[in-house]
Amino acid sequence: MALNNVKEPFAGTSAAADDLEATTSDAAAPAVEVLISGAGPTGLALAVDLARRGVTALLVERQPTLSRGARGTGVQPRTQEVYDDLGVLPAAQAAGGDYPPIGFWEDGRIVRTHQMIERVDPTPSSPYSNALMLPQWRNVELLHDRLRELGGDVQLSTELTEFTQDADGVTAHLTGPGTVRRTVRARYLIACDGGASTVRKQLAVPMSGPELAPGHAVLADVRLDGLDRDHWHRWTLPTGGFLSLLPLAGTDGFQMLAAAATAEPDTSPDAVRALVAEHTHLTRDQVREVLWTSLYRPKAGMADAYRHGRVFLAGDAAHIHSPAGGQGLNTSVQDAYNLGWKLGQVLRHGAPDALLDTYGTERRPIAARILETSTGLHRSGSLHRGRDLHQLDICYPESPLTRELRTGLPDGALTAGDRAPDAPCTTPDGTPTHLFALFRGPHFTVLAVDAPDLDTSAVDEAAGTTPLRILHTTGPTPDLLDIDGHLRAAYGPTPGVFLIRPDGYIAVAAPPESATAALTEALLTHFGAAPVAA
Repeated sequence: MALNNVKEPFAGTSAAADDLEATTSDAAAPAVEVLISGAGPTGLALAVDLARRGVTALLVERQPTLSRGARGTGVQPRTQEVYDDLGVLPAAQAAGGDYPPIGFWEDGRIVRTHQMIERVDPTPSSPYSNALMLPQWRNVELLHDRLRELGGDVQLSTELTEFTQDADGVTAHLTGPGTVRRTVRARYLIACDGGASTVRKQLAVPMSGPELAPGHAVLADVRLDGLDRDHWHRWTLPTGGFLSLLPLAGTDGFQMLAAAATAEPDTSPDAVRALVAEHTHLTRDQVREVLWTSLYRPKAGMADAYRHGRVFLAGDAAHIHSPAGGQGLNTSVQDAYNLGWKLGQVLRHGAPDALLDTYGTERRPIAARILETSTGLHRSGSLHRGRDLHQLDICYPESPLTRELRTGLPDGALTAGDRAPDAPCTTPDGTPTHLFALFRGPHFTVLAVDAPDLDTSAVDEAAGTTPLRILHTTGPTPDLLDIDGHLRAAYGPTPGVFLIRPDGYIAVAAPPESATAALTEALLTHFGAAPVAA
C-alpha cells in the first residue's frame, strides 16, 4: 500500500539573512529567485511556502522588529486549512481561542449579551468550522518560527527603496541599517508591503473601490484590571460610536477599539487611558499598560492589476478592506498561498510563465467580492458574523486552469474549481487518516474515486519533476478505504478522477474513461514543462 508515492520536491531553503551580507554603497549582492518586500502575514506566508519548495527567497522588512499589535484577530476556517498545509496550524490552535459573546455595558454592569461570531459544528469535509482568535502579532510570530524551521529568515531594518525590471528579472536597491545601500537581483519581486506600498506607488498602479464615510478609530493593545475575560466588552456611546475591549486569547491583554467622535485623534498612552476612563466605568489607573496603539481611517480599494511584468502585488498592497468581518488578513494570506505554488512550478518544474498570470485572474475577483462584503458590514454596523465569512466557498470555476469534464452532475455537486474537501478514511491496514493529511505538502494529488482500472503511468510520466501523489480508493491495491462513506459524500457517489492543486483546489475533474488524457494534458500544458515540438 503506497501512501508515500510522492515525488520529492527540490531540496532547498529560502535565503537566510546571513546569506546576503550588507556591502558598501550600491555593491552587488548575490542573486535570489524571489525578493519579497514586507514581512507581515502575507510576506511571511509566501516565504514559508517558497522555502518548502526549495525556492531561494529574500524577505526584507523596513521596520526593526516584526509587526506589533493585535490588529486583525480572526483566522477564518479556510486560512486554518492553509495553515494546516504550511505546518503552522497546531501552534496557532495552541496559541489562539474562541471569541466570547459581546457583553453590553450600561450603568456599570453588563445588561445583555450577544454571540456575534456564529458558532458552526465541524463536519467531515470541513474540520475547521469557526474563526480562531489569534492576535496578528502572534500570527506573524508563528509564521516566522515556521520560516526559520525551514531555513529562512527575515532581514529587518532593510527597506526596498527603488527598483527596475527587464525581461529577465528585477534589480532592487535596498537600504539597510546605518543607511548602507546594496543592490539585489531577483527573478521576481513580490510586494507585500501594505496599503501604503512603496512598490505599488513606484509602479503607479491605481486603486479603485467604494467611498467610505470619513472618520477614525483608535486601536490599542492594553493590560488592565477590572474586567472579566469571558466577554467582549462593549459600551455604546450616547454621542455616537462605541468603545470595545476584547480579551485576546492566549495573552493577558485586551484589544481596545474606540470609534468615538473626537476632533483631534490622539493615540498616545495617556489618550488611550483617557478614552477608557471617559467611556467606561474603569479609571485611568486600571489601564496598567498600553502596549501598542494605532489610528485607523476607513479605506477600501484594490489595484487595477496584480501583475506588472516581473512584479506582483499581494495582500494589502493589492487590496485594502474595512476590518469589518475579519477578511483582510485571511484574503492576504491566501494571496500568498495562491502565488507561492505557481512560483514554485515556474522556477523549479518548468511550468510556463503564463501560469503566473492566473494569480491575478483568480485572486482579483475574490478581492472584489471580499471588498463588497466588508464594505457592506462596515456601513451597516451589523453585529452578526456568519459562515459566509469563512471563505470556504472561495472557488475558481472560471480559471484557465480549471476543467470540468463530467456531465449530468446534480445541482450543488462538487465540481472543478471548487475547494477540495477533507474526508476521514483509513489505509488498507485500518489506520485512520484523512485527505487533508495526504494533501499536505508542496505536491499535486490525483484522487481516483471508484476508478479501479485507471492507468496513471502516463500521468506520472507527464508530471516530470512536479511532485505528484496518486491515491486510489478501489482496485487491487487501494491507497484509501472509504469505510464510513465520508469520501463519497464529499466527492460524489459516481466514479471520478480529480487533479488537486497544491493549494487545495480541484484543477481537473473527469470521468475515469477520459481522465488519463485530461490529467496528462493539464500537467503538460499548465503545470510543468510542455514537450518540445519535433
